[in-house]
Amino acid sequence: MTSSDTDPALRRTVRRVALLNLGYFGVEAAVAVAIGSVALVADSVDFLEDAALNLLIVAGLGWRPAARARLGTVMAGILLLPGLAALWTAWQKIGAFAAPAPVPLTLTGLGALAVNLACALMLARHREGRGSLTRAAFLSARNDAVANLAIVAAGLVTAATLSPWPDLVVGLGIAAMNADAALEIWQAAAAERRAARDAA
Repeated sequence: MTSSDTDPALRRTVRRVALLNLGYFGVEAAVAVAIGSVALVADSVDFLEDAALNLLIVAGLGWRPAARARLGTVMAGILLLPGLAALWTAWQKIGAFAAPAPVPLTLTGLGALAVNLACALMLARHREGRGSLTRAAFLSARNDAVANLAIVAAGLVTAATLSPWPDLVVGLGIAAMNADAALEIWQAAAAERRAARDAA
C-alpha cells in the first residue's frame, strides 16, 4: 500500500464529489420527469452512478492493487448504466414524440454543468498515478461536463425549433460517451491486473 492509496486529501475530495453528485441527481431527476427529457433522464442517472462510483472509490483506495483492479472492472460496467437508461427512455420517447420544455432543460443543464465542472476541477490533480479508480472518477466528471454543454445546446435549439430531436440526440450521445469511458476504465483495470500478477 502506498501513501497515495491512503491520501486523506484524496478521500475528502472523493467524498465531496459523491455528495455533490447525489444532491444534483435529485434535482435533475425531478425536472427530467416533469418535462419528459431523454437527455436529463440519462444525465440524472449518471449523477446517481457517479455518487455510487465515488463512494466505491473511497472504499477501495486502501485496497491492494489486484483488488482495486477488480473494482475498476466492476466500475466499467457501472459506467454503462446511464447509457442503458438513455436508450430505454429514448425508445419510450419515440412513441410520444414531443419536445421537452426548453427553459427548464437549459437551466437544469447549466446547473449540472456547474456541479460537474466543480467535481472535475477537484479531481483533476488526482487523475494520474492512482490507477483505474481515481481515473474513473475524473473521466466521469469530465465526460459529464461535456454532456452538460450538449444539454444546454439542446435546450437552446429546442427553444428555437420546438423539435424533440435535439433532446433525443443528446441523450443517445450521453450513452455513447459513457460506453467509451467504460472501455477506458476496463483497459486501465486490465493493466492493473497484469501489473499485480507481475509483482506477485
